[in-house]
Amino acid sequence: MKPSFVVCVSVALIATALRAAELVRAPAGRSSRPQIAAYYFGNYHVDARNVQVHGHDWTEWELVKAARPRWPGHVQPNQPLWGYTDEADPAQMAQKLDAAADHGVDAFIFDWYYYQDGPYLQRTIDEGYLRAPNRDRVKFAFMWANHDWKDIHPKKLKETPAVLYLGAVNRSTFDTIAAHVVRDYFSVPSYWKIAGRPYFSIYHLPKLIEGMGGIEPTIAALRSFRAATKAARFPDLHINLVLWQRSLTWKTPEGASAEELVTPALVTRLGFDSITSYVWIHHMTVEPFPVMPYVDAMQKMLAYIHSVSGQYTQIPYYPNATMGWDASPRTVQSDKFENTGYPYMGTLGDNTPANFRRALEELKAWLETRPPGQRILTINAWNEWTEGSYLEPDTRHGLAYLEAIRTVFGVAGSSTSR
Repeated sequence: MKPSFVVCVSVALIATALRAAELVRAPAGRSSRPQIAAYYFGNYHVDARNVQVHGHDWTEWELVKAARPRWPGHVQPNQPLWGYTDEADPAQMAQKLDAAADHGVDAFIFDWYYYQDGPYLQRTIDEGYLRAPNRDRVKFAFMWANHDWKDIHPKKLKETPAVLYLGAVNRSTFDTIAAHVVRDYFSVPSYWKIAGRPYFSIYHLPKLIEGMGGIEPTIAALRSFRAATKAARFPDLHINLVLWQRSLTWKTPEGASAEELVTPALVTRLGFDSITSYVWIHHMTVEPFPVMPYVDAMQKMLAYIHSVSGQYTQIPYYPNATMGWDASPRTVQSDKFENTGYPYMGTLGDNTPANFRRALEELKAWLETRPPGQRILTINAWNEWTEGSYLEPDTRHGLAYLEAIRTVFGVAGSSTSR
């Protein structure tokens, strides 16, 4: 994924939120195990579009292999313990699913791509997950990653990358997407549902509105998607918004620029059922450069969680745990690493398994203050290797990050669940 906006959080707000966190911790015994959903970025298999751009057999593993330390103490490359797996192979996907289920991950939210001219990176789901013999162990859902796809694999320091695929799609294509998802995925028994309603998340609100041509057409399109889901005999559709932009800008059908602030009233009016986050760094400035301490980011994120949940009182906010952040593998390794914007940006340091576990414990305490039906945690990410945020085991820490999840939350249906 590619962040492009950040939200700064003041020190005063952090202090207020941390004080609030101590006041709202639930007493012992008041728990209902949260559902744990990890984002999954499926660019680790051969895709026809990538072959056209990067050449035969290219996958994003090439960037992982090529990564090098960019400053003293920088740990790169990260090496996968299981080797450079092919996620479109059902047997290799099965290994991931078993590890996820054994350590308390209940669902994969796949970063799902569908552009004006059709799908992208779909083999991860269609050939890997759906053909895995153990797919029922981990549910799946989609986050429609409807952002512009830019040529940043890798990105040169002083070059504006070309946009390969535009994120905005028109209403006709949106209706095609809705029909495809309802027919081919919602009907799969392991599709993740909240209160019986299939979960479908949208990453980039400005691109959605731009493609539909404005606020009102977007409302109409989402209502149509909801109606199609109900027509397929589901009780309703659960539409989630990845909330990370403070304002929306888009082009009207007449070519004029339009702008509107993102507010609770607007999000509710659009018809979203919940909001969440994709990654911590969307909500803060990552500083100092090049390394921000992980625990500082954790404190800022806790402040954000208390702030946003206090503003959005009509729909639930599902908090996010981020394992780490280091997008340097997506840069040209021979270029100077300057703070010029994604992926040449700050990283999170000291994101040890122990510190990740600490973050999970803080989030668990916050979730226990929420109604049982709203206790959902998203995690970035199962396999964002080139952004330095992955639960998959590496040669340095093994399964320690997954073990942290199991230690804090247990496994659904197991006596180890707290």
